[in-house]
Amino acid sequence: MLHDHLRRPAVVLLHDDRRSRGWFGRGRMAMLPRNGCWAGAVYGPNFSPANLELLSRFYKKYPEYADKTFLSVKGGLAPERLGPDGSPENLRRSVTFINEKLGGIKKMDLFESARVPTNVPVEDMIKTLVELKNEGHFQHIGMSECCAATLRKAHAVHPITAVEIEVSMWSYEEETKKVIAASKELGITVAAYSPLGRGFLTGTIKSPAELTAGDMRRRMTRFDEENFKHNMALVDAVKVVAERKGVTPGQLAIAWVISRGPHVVPIPGSSNKKRNLENLASGDVELSEADLGEIDELLAKTSIKGGRYNDAMDPKMLRLWG
Repeated sequence: MLHDHLRRPAVVLLHDDRRSRGWFGRGRMAMLPRNGCWAGAVYGPNFSPANLELLSRFYKKYPEYADKTFLSVKGGLAPERLGPDGSPENLRRSVTFINEKLGGIKKMDLFESARVPTNVPVEDMIKTLVELKNEGHFQHIGMSECCAATLRKAHAVHPITAVEIEVSMWSYEEETKKVIAASKELGITVAAYSPLGRGFLTGTIKSPAELTAGDMRRRMTRFDEENFKHNMALVDAVKVVAERKGVTPGQLAIAWVISRGPHVVPIPGSSNKKRNLENLASGDVELSEADLGEIDELLAKTSIKGGRYNDAMDPKMLRLWG
């Protein structure tokens, strides 16, 4: 199983190329042997493939890392509407686009469907991905933002290697638990994105006013000023436990995600060298049963205001738990 061969946490590659100009040096430290890198065909408000282009330059400069690292890429969005499209034509277009952008030194190891499309049955989408896999475009098939029932349907057609879902102290819904449980049963790796609650759980953001005008978190309901103040109670509680453990709040948050099971691999993202190394060190943080009990108690006492994205958006557009 994939998680048996990966370090925890892995890394997720940010989309903003301007913030990633110094990534090569820290990238070599982050891209350790047995580490995984999670990327996307396009990312960010401009839907740019900059992260793939960055990876292409990285592997050209350091080709020895191609065989040492595991690369997962999310794709399958329709270019004209940027929603998931599971048609054979679009999946082939997306897979070809990704490998062309990667430049030939490194192919993606895993292709992950970016959320669950509604234009084709999930079983048909998986059959198309099996054809592309057999043609040599990638070696593994993954899913993202799917519910446990959909994951089981997909896995019945062809083994799913990994599923990417949001897992953190402030995003631990009933469906999250169901997907984690189903994945354990089926031998699927859970790639846990946003384990730091989009940076909130690090305790370094004191006010939503600190976020730049273009920061997507400004449009997220949990970062509304009133909700932000309410949700800080969780951060304050996490800080108390982290200080006693001698770790940062962010490291405690990632270690808690790791504690969800040996098949759960957090994929925190950061363009900051110090933060990347801090995140990677989270894998060395040990949480005792007493620690976990204390954290469970504080989570039960602390409510979170606001949905995971923007509450004003149509849930069907977000395609959560497809």
